[in-house]
Amino acid sequence: MSKKGRVLVAMSGGVDSSVAAVMLHEQGYEVIGITMKTWDYASSGGSSKETGCCSLDSINDARTLAVNYGFPHYILDIRDEFGDYVIDNFVDEYIAGRTPNPCVLCNTHIKWEALIKRANKLDCEFIATGHYANIRLHDNGRYVISKGRDENKDQSYVLWGVSQENLARTQFPLGSFTKAEIRQMALEMGQHEIANKSESYEICFVPDNDYRSFLRHKKPNLDQEIGPGNFILSDGTVVGQHIGYPYFTIGQRRGLGIALGKPMFVIQILPESNSVMLGEEHELERSQAFVRDINLVKYASIDEPMEAVTKIRYKDAGAISTLTQHGNIMQVDFTHNVKGIAPGQSAVFYEGDDLLGGGFLMKEN
Repeated sequence: MSKKGRVLVAMSGGVDSSVAAVMLHEQGYEVIGITMKTWDYASSGGSSKETGCCSLDSINDARTLAVNYGFPHYILDIRDEFGDYVIDNFVDEYIAGRTPNPCVLCNTHIKWEALIKRANKLDCEFIATGHYANIRLHDNGRYVISKGRDENKDQSYVLWGVSQENLARTQFPLGSFTKAEIRQMALEMGQHEIANKSESYEICFVPDNDYRSFLRHKKPNLDQEIGPGNFILSDGTVVGQHIGYPYFTIGQRRGLGIALGKPMFVIQILPESNSVMLGEEHELERSQAFVRDINLVKYASIDEPMEAVTKIRYKDAGAISTLTQHGNIMQVDFTHNVKGIAPGQSAVFYEGDDLLGGGFLMKEN
């Protein structure tokens, strides 16, 4: 074993994880590559060519890179665990009238656990991924995630659920680099095809980013079971009909199938009556949110109200807020109103660049 130790690197076949693996290899770590097969395109109802991190081409790209650099590579089939947990939750959340956050669930409950389990079997001290984030040991003895240097690629938002135990063995080699620098590194490595791969911002298991078709594929009787419902205003006035509440998300403006003479947005979803509440943009504004199932990263608990920046979606710039912890629920009071709080999505808290923690946004009472 090398003096630096043995590290298990999650390799998707994309540019980020490929460069991360080579970077660690060149730093003197004993690298073992692993590609996780999480889903089958065909079983998701896809009709076009299989693409993304689970395609045969991507798996072959990861394996070829490992062979070229002389380190082992394995394929880990976690389709059952992924499907049972992530995909079932995705469907259940929409049926509950919430907007799911599958990447967070996958990182927290599937990928990290699968990596650590396999790392133990292979005597790897560390695991590594191609996420754009940083990690360090804080003075208080806790492992802290902080934002990646590339603000446009920072992925700390989707990592709030990773446990301290798992963070203690995690490395993020790309945290201090920009995406442009990583692509250039891949070119200098001679990996031109990998360097020029396009990025996908879609949910990996939803073909063509069409979640409505995906829900129907997973629940063939969904339309019959739920049926059409009413569009209503905040005062209860019925203004039209919709195809079923699971097909809408908070903040949605396009694709409503109704025209009321002015821009209207989904401001609330009421599964118990199969109603979708519409309103003008200002009706999306909220001054407070409650967050469940919190996982704190930087501190073990927040004993006194503290100021933080809270992001309520991945590409959100964040808003100044006051956090008050009530057990496993965080109360978030925003200094200025925020728009589009979607139950089921993640709320993530920051102190400067450091990730304080996060949880899932709750429905209004």
